[in-house]
Amino acid sequence: MRDTPTDILIIGGGIIGLSLAIELKLRGSNITVLTRDFQQAAAQAAAGMLAPQAENIPPSPMLDLCLRSRELYPDWINKLETISGSKTGYWPCGILAPIYDKQSTFNSQHLTFCEWLDHDAIHQHQPGLNTEVIGGHWYPNDAQVDNRALFRTLQLTAKQLNIDIRQGIAEEIIRKGSKVLGIKTVKEELQASHYILATGAWSKELLPVPIYPKKGQMLSVCLPPNSTNKLSLQTVLFGTEIYIVPRQDGRIVIGATSENVGFTSGNTPSGMQALLTSALRLYPELQHYPIQEFWWGFRPATPDELPILGPSAWDNLTLATGHYRNGILLAPITAILIADWIEQQKSEPLLTHFHYSRFADSGAPPHQLVTPHQERRYQY
Repeated sequence: MRDTPTDILIIGGGIIGLSLAIELKLRGSNITVLTRDFQQAAAQAAAGMLAPQAENIPPSPMLDLCLRSRELYPDWINKLETISGSKTGYWPCGILAPIYDKQSTFNSQHLTFCEWLDHDAIHQHQPGLNTEVIGGHWYPNDAQVDNRALFRTLQLTAKQLNIDIRQGIAEEIIRKGSKVLGIKTVKEELQASHYILATGAWSKELLPVPIYPKKGQMLSVCLPPNSTNKLSLQTVLFGTEIYIVPRQDGRIVIGATSENVGFTSGNTPSGMQALLTSALRLYPELQHYPIQEFWWGFRPATPDELPILGPSAWDNLTLATGHYRNGILLAPITAILIADWIEQQKSEPLLTHFHYSRFADSGAPPHQLVTPHQERRYQY
């Protein structure tokens, strides 16, 4: 048992948890982060695309949330890199979405700063595309960040700010009435004035929230050894079944599968074959690039594929989880909105659209959140 409770205990030390920790620390709070092994976290199943427009999110609170977060990115990255002295690989390279047939087009009238490129224009814009590509949309304001470099930078920033980061897995959230009393791990019991659940795909192991893992397999290739050519791909390619993300260091990330297989680990031949087939069709030049790495991770999915943000059924527990495909993109806006809520009880109108209560009437028992009247201790 800790003698002196911290102000805020964040359960989860991934991209979202560390972003929250840094924002709250910079506002003057005493922060502790409880983190588990990062190896299988959602950031591992990410390519770091900042793509609210390329993903064609329709006009909605989700699109507003994503666009606001993308707008925050340059200043947020500058702050992190200044504090840490570490680079994140942020690159406002734009995103190109090629298509093979007219049936793949969509109504983009609601999107600003989106340009349609016909056959000649798209092949001039990005040489090397498959000749079957008939056109595509160009999103100059979408961008990317190296998700692994971002995670390292967040870790270093937290260290520079003297944020208390503890290794361990939360086994139980101890609750009584409308309050959380502590977090139990194998080694200790941690207490705080306020708690934040940011455990991503593992959230349901602590609370019966409607979050489940969506596995993503990925791979990377790199420029051939002794190549004198510079990387010819200078923008993200966002296809219908694939994305190809060039890094400034010459690495190219290819992803990602989307599989409902629980926490089944490992790469599979079928997953790798599907990715390579789609990638080589879109950008045939990759057939000459050596494979560098295979990996996988688990995205935290919800039934409506939207995050769960804001207050919970307990007065001193806030939820910041379920970001699914957009955890990297939504990190800065999540940190600001959740920090505002905890610090000032300021509920941004946008935040109300992501409240956990939207699942209350789903009728599916596994998706029902417990209330303070159900004082069971959920553990695993």
